[in-house]
Amino acid sequence: MARLVVRRATDRSFTRARSRMAGDERRRHLQAELERREAADVVAALGHMKGAMMKLGQMASYLDEGMPEPMREALAGLRADAPPMPPDLALTEIETALGSPLHQLFSEIDPEPVAAASIGQVHRGVTLDGREVAVKVQYPGIADAIRADLDNSETIAMLLGIVFPGLDPTELMVELRARITEELDYRREADNQRRFADDFRGHPHIWVPDVIGELSAGSVLTTEFVDGERFEAIYDRPQPERERVGEVLYRFVFRSLNRNFVFNGDPHPGNYLLAHDGRIAFLDFGLVKHFHPDEIEQFARLIRAMVERDPAAFRRTAEEVAVLRPGAPFADDEIFDWFTAYYELILDDQPVTVTSEYSAQLLRRTFDAKTNAILKHTNVPPTFALIQRINLGLFSLMGKLEVTANWRAISEELWAWTDAEPSTPIGVDEARWVAARSAISEGGR
Repeated sequence: MARLVVRRATDRSFTRARSRMAGDERRRHLQAELERREAADVVAALGHMKGAMMKLGQMASYLDEGMPEPMREALAGLRADAPPMPPDLALTEIETALGSPLHQLFSEIDPEPVAAASIGQVHRGVTLDGREVAVKVQYPGIADAIRADLDNSETIAMLLGIVFPGLDPTELMVELRARITEELDYRREADNQRRFADDFRGHPHIWVPDVIGELSAGSVLTTEFVDGERFEAIYDRPQPERERVGEVLYRFVFRSLNRNFVFNGDPHPGNYLLAHDGRIAFLDFGLVKHFHPDEIEQFARLIRAMVERDPAAFRRTAEEVAVLRPGAPFADDEIFDWFTAYYELILDDQPVTVTSEYSAQLLRRTFDAKTNAILKHTNVPPTFALIQRINLGLFSLMGKLEVTANWRAISEELWAWTDAEPSTPIGVDEARWVAARSAISEGGR
C-alpha cells in the first residue's frame, strides 16, 4: 500500500508537470491517461490483497457517480472477478472445514470457482442426494489479514483519498470495521440467511436461497444454487423490466426493516442475481442488523414528522433519537429542509424518478462536512449507523436503473402504521402472498 501511494503521487506530479506546457487537448489526453493508469494500479493491488482493502474497493465501485469513469469501471470488476485461490487449495479448505473427504460430502464439485470476492469464493457443487448447491469457502488466513488491514486505518484512509478526493473517511471506517469483522463468521451468516429465507419463503418476486446446514461450518457456507445472470445485466434491459427490479429491491429492503425488524447491511449489485425464473435472488447475509421494535419506532417517528411537514416535530424527534445534537444554531425550517433530501422519495403521493444525481447528492451530503454546516451538528447513533447503507447502496443502484414509481404509496403498504392497500401489480402479488402466509399460520394454530 505504501508503494501504491508513492507510485500514484509520483505519477500525478509528473503528469501535472507535463500538463503545464501542454495545450487544452493535450492536457485532457494526459489527464485521461493518468486516470486509466490510476484505475489499473489501484485495482491490481486490491484484487490480490483480499480482505478489508479489497472490500473497500468493492464498496467504492458503486457509491459515487462523480468518480472518474475509468476508476469506477475498474473497481466494478472486483465485485465478481477477483483473482481466486488455486483450485486444490480451495477444495482442501472445504474438506478441512467440513471434516470429511469431498467424495463423502458431494457427488461432484467444480474446482474452478463461479465467483471470487474479498473474503471468500464460491464453487458449484451437487450434493449426494442430487441437489445443486453453491459452496462458499473463506480464504485461508483471511481473518488475520483483515485484522491487520483494520489496524492500519491510516493506510485505508489514504486509499480512500485516491478513490474519493476530499472525502473524510472517519464514519465509513467505523462502519467498515464492524461490517467486515462480522462477515468472517459463516455460522452467523447462515443463521441470518435462514431468517431471511423463512421471512420471504414463497414470495413471487424475491428468492433467498436456503442454507444446507449439514454442509456448512465456520469457514464454509453451502446454499441452494441460483441459476441466473449478474445483476448488471438489468442495465441493458427495457425500462419496464428495470422498473420492476427497482421496485422489488425497494420492497425487499423496507419490508425487511418495517415488518421483520431486520436489515441486510450490504445492498450492492454483487449480492443480487437475476434468476432465470424471473425472481431476484438475494445473497450474502454476512452483516445483518436485528432491530428492537422500539428502534424501528424511532425511524417511524422521524418519517411521520417529515411527511406531515412539521419542522418543529421533526427537530424535536431528531434530537430525542440523537440524530441531531441539541442546540444546533439553526432554525427548525433550516434543519427540516436539510434533512428533506433523505426523505425526498416519500414526501409526496406521486411518482418520483430516482436518478444517479440524487444518489450522488446523498453521498456528498452524508460525507462533505466542509460545505454542509448543519452536518457538523448531526450524529449517527448506533441504531442508525447501518441504515446509511440504504442511502449509499440501495439508492445508488436505483439511480443507475433510473426507476420511477410512487414510492410514497409503496411505502404506505410497508409501514405498519399505515398498512395501505396495494398500489402496484407487484404490490397485489405481495398482498396475496402475505394473505396466503397468514392463512397457513392461522391454520397451524
